[in-house]
Amino acid sequence: MPIDGMSCAACAAAIERRLAKQAGVASAHVNFATKVATVRYDPSIVEPAALAAAVDSLGYKVTIPLPNPARAEGSVPAHGLVTDEDGHAAHSADRLLLRRTLVGAALALPVLVIAMSHGRIEAFNTPWINWLQLALTTPVMIWCGGRFFRSAWKGLLHRSANMDTLVALGTGAAYAYSAAATFWPGFFAGASIGASHSLHMSAGAAADAGSGAEILPPVYYEAAAVIIVLILFGRYLEAIATGRTTAAIQRLIGLQPRTARVIRGEVEQDVPIEEVSIGDRVLVRPGEKVPTDGTVESGASAVDESMLTGESVPVEKRPGDTVYGATMNTTGAIRLVVTRIGADTALQQIVRLVREAQGSKAPIARLADTISGIFVPIVIAIALVTFVVWWVAAAPDIRLSMALLTSVSVLIIACPCALGLATPTAIMVGTGRGAEQGILIKDGAALETAHKLTAVAIDKTGTITLGKPEVMDVLPMADGPVDADELLRLAASAERHSEHPLAAAIVRRAAERGVPLAEPEAFRAVVGHGVEATVGGRHVLVGKPALLEQRGIMLAMVDDAARLAALGRTPMFVAIDGREAGIVAVADVVRPESAEAVAAMRALGLHVVMLTGDNRRTAEAVAAEVGIDHVLAEVLPGDKAEAVRSLQRQGYVVGMVGDGINDAPALAQADVGLALGTGTDVAMESADITLMRADLRAVPRAIALSHATIRTIRQNLFWAFVYNTTGIPIAAGVLFPMTGWLLSPVIASAAMAFSSVSVVLNSLRLRRAVLP
Repeated sequence: MPIDGMSCAACAAAIERRLAKQAGVASAHVNFATKVATVRYDPSIVEPAALAAAVDSLGYKVTIPLPNPARAEGSVPAHGLVTDEDGHAAHSADRLLLRRTLVGAALALPVLVIAMSHGRIEAFNTPWINWLQLALTTPVMIWCGGRFFRSAWKGLLHRSANMDTLVALGTGAAYAYSAAATFWPGFFAGASIGASHSLHMSAGAAADAGSGAEILPPVYYEAAAVIIVLILFGRYLEAIATGRTTAAIQRLIGLQPRTARVIRGEVEQDVPIEEVSIGDRVLVRPGEKVPTDGTVESGASAVDESMLTGESVPVEKRPGDTVYGATMNTTGAIRLVVTRIGADTALQQIVRLVREAQGSKAPIARLADTISGIFVPIVIAIALVTFVVWWVAAAPDIRLSMALLTSVSVLIIACPCALGLATPTAIMVGTGRGAEQGILIKDGAALETAHKLTAVAIDKTGTITLGKPEVMDVLPMADGPVDADELLRLAASAERHSEHPLAAAIVRRAAERGVPLAEPEAFRAVVGHGVEATVGGRHVLVGKPALLEQRGIMLAMVDDAARLAALGRTPMFVAIDGREAGIVAVADVVRPESAEAVAAMRALGLHVVMLTGDNRRTAEAVAAEVGIDHVLAEVLPGDKAEAVRSLQRQGYVVGMVGDGINDAPALAQADVGLALGTGTDVAMESADITLMRADLRAVPRAIALSHATIRTIRQNLFWAFVYNTTGIPIAAGVLFPMTGWLLSPVIASAAMAFSSVSVVLNSLRLRRAVLP
C-alpha cells in the first residue's frame, strides 16, 4: 500500500505498529524510502479497506492497490501490470517541492542578508525593518513550510510525533517569538541588543548600540525562514537521490512493450499489450521486442535475453522453445503462441520480486527502527531541558536568546531520517543492482544472511556440469549374454520412461544410432539407484552397483567401472535375466566457468562442498577438475537436506546451490538457498536468491553483492548514530562555556539536510560496486 504523508522513520514505525496490531495481520513492514507498506494478512479476517482505515486514522493517506484476479485461458485478460504511475506521481511531487524551495529561497535570502548585517548597512537601520522581515517570512512559513505544521498538527491529534514535529516546534518558536517582538517591541526590548551581538545570530538588532538610534528587540526571522528552505532543499535532494535507488526497477518496467502484432484470423493487427489474451498468435519481426511470454510456433531466431539473465550472448530459439516478454528478437521472424500475460509474465514476476525485496527489512535494521520509534519524544525532552538550563545558567541579558536559540538548534539538528534511510536505501540499490546482473534476492533477511555464509554446498548435475550428460562408452561384458548394440537397445528401452538425466542420455544415444527401442513392461524406478523393467520378455536392471548386488548378482566389471569413474564418467551397470551384461558410461560435461566460480568462492573465504548421487570416484574426478576439496558422494535426493544439516552441525552457515525444484528440501534447509538457472515459478518462490542464468559465477557475485550491501548499511548506521549523538549535544551548547562556540539554527538545519542526503548518496555507491 503506497502511503502519503510520511516525513521520517518515526512515521514508518508508528504505521508499522498500528498495522501489526490489526486482527488477521501476519506481518507488516513499512519502507520509509519507498513510502510503501507491505502487509501479509488473512482476507477472511480483515480487508484491505480496514487496513487502510487504520493507517488513515493516524493522519496519513493510503492508496489501496487494485485487485489482481486470477486469469484463465479464454477469459477477459486482467493484466495487473506493474507500471510506472507511482514514478510519475513522485516526479510531480518533486517538482512541487522544488518550486516551494525556490520561492522560499527568494523570500528568505533578503531576510538572511538583513540579519547578517548586524546594523552595519544604514538602509536597514529603520523602525520598519522587522515588519519587512515579517512580511517576507510569513509566506515561507505558510506556503513553503505549511506541510510541516499540518503534519505536526495531525500527529498531535493522534498522540504521535515525527520529524515534522521537530521542524514545526523549532521554526514555530523562532517565528512566534519574532512576531511577538515585532508587534510589541517595548515589552521585548529589555532582552538587550547585546545578546544578539554576543551570539552573532539575531535578525533584530536593526541599529548599532552606539548609533543612538532606536533599539529594537532581537528577532529570529532568518532562523525560521532559512531553516524551512534548507530542510525543503534537503528533502528535494533526498527525493532525487532516493529516486535513483529505484532506477533499476524503473528500467525493467520501461522494457515492457506497449503493443503486440497479433494474428487473428488471417489479419495482422497491432493491439495494445493489455488486449493480448492467452492463446493469441503473435508475430515478432527482427529488431522487435517480444511483447509477452509464449512458445515459438514457427520460425527461428536468436533472442537477446540479457534483461532477464544478464547474459549478453543471444539465445537460439526454435519451434517449441519458450520466449519471454521484453526480450529482443535479433535475427529472424518468429510466430509465437501466448502462454502468459500481464502480471504472470517473467518480467512482471521479476519486478514484483525485486519490489518485495526492496520493501523488506533486514534484521540489522532492528536497532535503528527501535530508536526511530522513540527518537522524537526524546529530542523534544532534550530541547526542553536545554531551554531550562540556559534560562537558569545564562546571564540575564542573554538568557532568552541563549535558551531560545539552543533549544531550536536541538530540535532542528536531530535527524531520525538518516536512521530511517540507512537500511532501506542500501537494500533498494543492492537488490536493483542484483536484478541487473540476473540475481533476484527475495528479501532483506536473505541479503543479510548471505554475507554471513561460511560454506557453499553445490549440487553437481546442472550446476557444476551442463546437466546434459552424454553416453561415452558402451562396454558389453566379455563372454556376456549380449553385444554392444543389444546392450544399448535393452538399456535404452528400459530407461524410456525414466525422467533421470542419465536415462535421457542413454535413450538419446540409441536414437542417434538408429537403434529401435521396445516398449518396457513392469517399469519401476528405484529411487537413487536405477530402474528395472521387462523388455521383450527379458528382465533388465540398469543402475548403480548396489542395485545389482541387492538382487544377488555378482559383479565382475568393478575394475572397468573404477577406470571409467577416474575419468569423471558415471558407470551404469546393466544386468539381463539376473546376470551381469555390461556397463554404459555416461559423462556430464563440466561447465567451462565452474572452475573460475569455485576459485572466486574460495577467494571469499568460503568452504566449497559438492553434493552428488554419483559414485565417489566419478565425483572426486569432477571435483578435482573444478578445484573442490570436499565431496559428499552417493547422496540420495532425499538425503541432500541431511547433508546440509550435517554441515550446519559442524558450525558452518550454509548456502545451497541447486536447481530450485529437485533440490527443494536442501534449499529450504540451507541458511540461504540459491536456485541456479531457472528463474521462474517454483524456483523464484522457493529460493532465497534466484540466479537467472545457468552460470555458477553468479553465486560468488551474489555473495559479494551481499557483503557490499551490508557494509554500506553499517556505514550508513554508523554515520547516522555518530551524527545524532554528537550533533545534538553541540546544538545544545555544551561547548559554549569552554570555547564560546554556539551552533546557529541555520547551520543546524543545513547539517540535518546533509545527513539524510549523505546516507542516500553512500547507498548509491553500490551501483558501482565491483563484483567478481
